[in-house]
This record gives sequence, structure tokens and C-alpha cells, in this order.
Amino acid sequence: MEKLITEDIANQVADIFKEMESGVEIFLFESEKNCEYCEEIEQLIEEVSDLSPLIHTQVFDLDKDAILADKYHVELAPTLVILSRDTENMTDYGIRLLGAPAGHEFTTLIHDILFVSKRRTNLDDGTRAYLKNLKAPLLLQVFVTPTCPYCPQAVLLAHQMAMESDMVQAEMVESNEFFDLANRYNVSGVPQTTINAGAGRIVGAVPEKVLLEQIQNAFIAE
Repeated sequence: MEKLITEDIANQVADIFKEMESGVEIFLFESEKNCEYCEEIEQLIEEVSDLSPLIHTQVFDLDKDAILADKYHVELAPTLVILSRDTENMTDYGIRLLGAPAGHEFTTLIHDILFVSKRRTNLDDGTRAYLKNLKAPLLLQVFVTPTCPYCPQAVLLAHQMAMESDMVQAEMVESNEFFDLANRYNVSGVPQTTINAGAGRIVGAVPEKVLLEQIQNAFIAE
């Protein structure tokens, strides 16, 4: 079977993974229904895991493993869940990737792994404090396409916010694979970050401060 990751890219990623500090578990939830890229995603995460002994992967069926899917709030396939792993204990930071992390989103997957492995983010102290004090759930859905060079910046910002609070779940959503979802939230350009199922939205890869303000406004609007 032909490799999805070229030797040159594999060497670069392996060098990046030398910065990893702890284990990472990647769950892939597949489905026999409408999961065109599941096979490719499974091969991709296997190739990624081969680049570091700290990365482990598991594949589940969305329907057959429904109890586990419910535990991790996974409703659609394909979905990747990135967890930290310490011996047998795993921590869910609310990081999700819906659809194939292809094109520019491959870099998102690699940086997600690094962030989770280090168990810390690059967010400002004020942002972290606000997120840690959230009293209500926050869902961030960042709609992307593989050819969008600015999308990884928006996704990684949302994913870092998820790492800072148990109340936050942040999803990369590949717009072409989940067209109905993109249509529901009127996605006309990417990246688009939808806040709490339409309570707010912002288009473009915006600075941390701007996204935080939009999140605060969305809670007020609700």
C-alpha cells in the first residue's frame, strides 16, 4: 500500500515529535454509512503514530461502539478525538476533528498532538482565566477546507481553548465532507467559527482577543 505521508514530510514530523513530553491517544470513530474517507484517515493516523512511540491509535465504529461515542460526544463519522495518555489513564481535552485532516489541516493534526502531549497552550493568562471560570458549555465548530491556508490557525486557537476548560469542546469540521452541517450554519467562507450552534459566528482567522469577545457576546445573546 502506497504511503500517504512522503518520506520527506515523515522526517520533518518525526523531528517535531521529538518535542513531545507525554503520551497521546487518537480515537477514530468510523461508520459503514457515508464515510468516504475513513480508510484513508485510518491509514493516515497509523502512519503518524509510527513516527513516535508516544502515539497510539484506536479505531471504533460509531454504531457498534455507541456507548463510547456518547461518552466522547461523537455523533458523526469520521471523527478524530485527541486524548492525552498516561499509562492506562486518558484525559479528554475536548479536541475533535470531523473529516479528513488533509491538505493544510494535516498541520493541525500534528500541532494538536504536540499541544496535548505537552498539556499546555499558548493562550494569554486572561483567556485561560475566563475559560476556566465558564459555568455553561461552549461548543466551537471551525469550518475548514483542505486548501485553506488560514484555517489551521483558527482551528488551533479553538482547540487550545478546549484544552483550558472542561466546559469547552472544539471541532474542526471539514465543510466538503459535512456539507449539510456547513449549510445549516450558512458557511460561505472559511475558516468560519460557529459558537454554540449558531449563537455567534466569526469568519476568518482572527486574533485570540477577537474570538474571546465573540464568545462573550454569544453567551450574552443566549
